Amino acid sequence: MKNIIAIVGRPNVGKSTLFNRFTQSKEAIVESISGVTRDRIYGLGDWNGKDFSVIDTGGFVKGSDDVFEEEIRKQVLFAIDEADAIVFLTDAREGIHPLDEEVAELLRRSGKKIFLATNKIDTPNMEIYSTEFYGLGLGEVFPVSAATGTGTGELLDAVVKDFDVTEEEESSYDIPRVAVIGRPNVGKSSFINTLLGKDRHIVTSVAGTTRDSVYTPFKGFGHEFLLVDTAGLRKKEKVYENIEFYSTLRTIQAIEKSDVCVVMIDASQGIQKQDINIFHLAEKNRKGIVLVVNKWDLVEKEQNTHLEFKKLITERIAPFNDVPIIFVSVHEKQRIHKVLDLVSEVYKKRSIRIPTSKLNDFLLPVIEKTPHPMASRGRYIKIKYIMQLKTNTPQFVFFCNLPDQIKEQYKRFLENQIRKKYNFTGVPIQLFFREK
Repeated sequence: MKNIIAIVGRPNVGKSTLFNRFTQSKEAIVESISGVTRDRIYGLGDWNGKDFSVIDTGGFVKGSDDVFEEEIRKQVLFAIDEADAIVFLTDAREGIHPLDEEVAELLRRSGKKIFLATNKIDTPNMEIYSTEFYGLGLGEVFPVSAATGTGTGELLDAVVKDFDVTEEEESSYDIPRVAVIGRPNVGKSSFINTLLGKDRHIVTSVAGTTRDSVYTPFKGFGHEFLLVDTAGLRKKEKVYENIEFYSTLRTIQAIEKSDVCVVMIDASQGIQKQDINIFHLAEKNRKGIVLVVNKWDLVEKEQNTHLEFKKLITERIAPFNDVPIIFVSVHEKQRIHKVLDLVSEVYKKRSIRIPTSKLNDFLLPVIEKTPHPMASRGRYIKIKYIMQLKTNTPQFVFFCNLPDQIKEQYKRFLENQIRKKYNFTGVPIQLFFREK
């Protein structure tokens, strides 16, 4: 499980800008998960070899600033309860605001690691504005400029100091870890409960780490999985948080802990923007994906209804649309076992290893037949050698003379060639280009 940093503070102090600063050290996973109030943003970052998840809790005041809004209280309490470290961001130019004092009071009692940062310190002579914030009683104050990056390195040094160096989590079980994810009310809990019914061989939940690290073994329909703890498996004793924000983090954690994600869509509502966001979260975390269209029994059908629906989905999830799509009815228990068959197939495909000689024997003639367009200054791009990296997910490196000149369209062409030849349906793959 990655360490979690929550950025809290009142509106317009620069939380989203700081979020972008924290996640820019690598290709950030940034998706807006729409909910009942405002969008929440999640991203990945790393600093000094330590990976972390970042949650931007911004934009949660609905009324005037003179009252400590219930939405602020819910989300600060949520951050206190869930995060490993909390960055409390304030506006140095405006000084201490009454809302800052309210948040500080909650944070002082939390026992969590709190890092107080004063934003908008764009020049060294402005650091004097930060001294006032020692009065909040939260210890050291970090003057930063989220816009320019000034001071953010020192802040991150302190935040990640006690974080563990992240290593990809390995299960002690040689069976797929499966997360059922999707928008609220698409049928996730019904699907899980159907699998974990009394007529199934269910083993007691196996405890993992302290927070949300419970795997529930499942055995049935000729398959054996570890279901990653998601909504419907376990209830939280103290629920302070906005439901949408809570479910967003649960989805993120479930994705990170899984091998294969069952992304569930409600057929009666069609494919929604939030469905696409969740799908891309699973893709960008390089998890296997099976896309399940539930409540198919509620849809009025004509001869080609499922084909039209499938076409719409593939268009919406592009460019990565080489995924298995299955239409089911959990309520009617239709094609449930087929979902499990697909999960097993996708899980096996994630571990496909292609010998270097076979990979080159296949791809080099393809490249020769369809070469990359001429690069700038009339230079030809020559791909000389391809190999698969020894990683937990399919990754390929192409050695060539001008790696920076490879166009995205040609990268997609090469990826599609690999997919067609070796059947990576449902599995995100990565291509890297290096100078030989």
